[in-house]
Amino acid sequence: MIVDKAVYLEGVRYSCNDPSEELEKLREQGNGFLWIGVKDPTHEEFAELDDELHLHPLAVEDALTGNQRPKIDVYEESIFVSLKTMRYVEATSDVETGELMMFVGDRFVLTVRNGEANPLAGLRATLERRPERLRLGPLAVMHAVLDLIVDTYLRIDTDLAADLSDIEEAVFDGDRDVQSTDIYKLKREVLEFKRGAVPLVLPLRRLVSGDTRSLVPKKLRPFFADVLDHLMQVVEHAEGYDKLLSDILSAYLSQISVQQNEDMRKISAWVAIAALPTMIAGIYGMNFDNMPELHWKYGYFVVIGVIVTACVGLYTLFRRADWL
Repeated sequence: MIVDKAVYLEGVRYSCNDPSEELEKLREQGNGFLWIGVKDPTHEEFAELDDELHLHPLAVEDALTGNQRPKIDVYEESIFVSLKTMRYVEATSDVETGELMMFVGDRFVLTVRNGEANPLAGLRATLERRPERLRLGPLAVMHAVLDLIVDTYLRIDTDLAADLSDIEEAVFDGDRDVQSTDIYKLKREVLEFKRGAVPLVLPLRRLVSGDTRSLVPKKLRPFFADVLDHLMQVVEHAEGYDKLLSDILSAYLSQISVQQNEDMRKISAWVAIAALPTMIAGIYGMNFDNMPELHWKYGYFVVIGVIVTACVGLYTLFRRADWL
């Protein structure tokens, strides 16, 4: 459904009636642009927008298919942008993802949002309070959307760093409440985060300093470069988190292995201590008639003394060997 639509002339908002008629007027005037925002559109709604805006068929196919890799595709008369929107859920420490697609063409911007992450209503209101930015045209909206998404990545980056620090501290402090599933879950969230951020680096770099640089007005180039700088920071952090979580998981598994070895040594030591009196008791329980100590009045006490002495000796040896 269409969430909002408006015409912007000299950075000032005006109501929008029929999009195709408004777009024709704007192109005749050579000033202003049309901005339409839709959320979870049906095929019929999107087909109607396509008829009015004459979108590129490959971009339309990507938008209708959904679940696209983050990218910026440049066509002859338009730019198609696919982004992963994300938000951090504090209660579950999950990173929820959505999808945002944007068509930027001659005198129009169409934003298509799927999912609940990162609504754009606040962004539109912010830009409308800055008419000098909206005067720069559709690419100013494109920059603002990219900047909003990457700023969200920065906030999620901070939350993931805090979770990582907590798990790292718990693992190396020997906290038994931490499980391997906790580490794996955070690693999966970092991977989901990377899927949204990493693929965007190359197309944004091309837009800032590559073969598509000429599409961006000179006044906006430093702003796009700033977005790229923030994105690179996020990606570098995410790569570091992924590697560090692998190291933490290896350290955790090593700790578990060491603990199991210690437990096995303790069990083996106690088994050895218990085996000696069992063996002696087993010998004297055979009921032979000619056992030397059978009719000796001190035999019982001597055997008990041997058992106690041997057990104490074994216990001392195992303690010295750090098995107990």
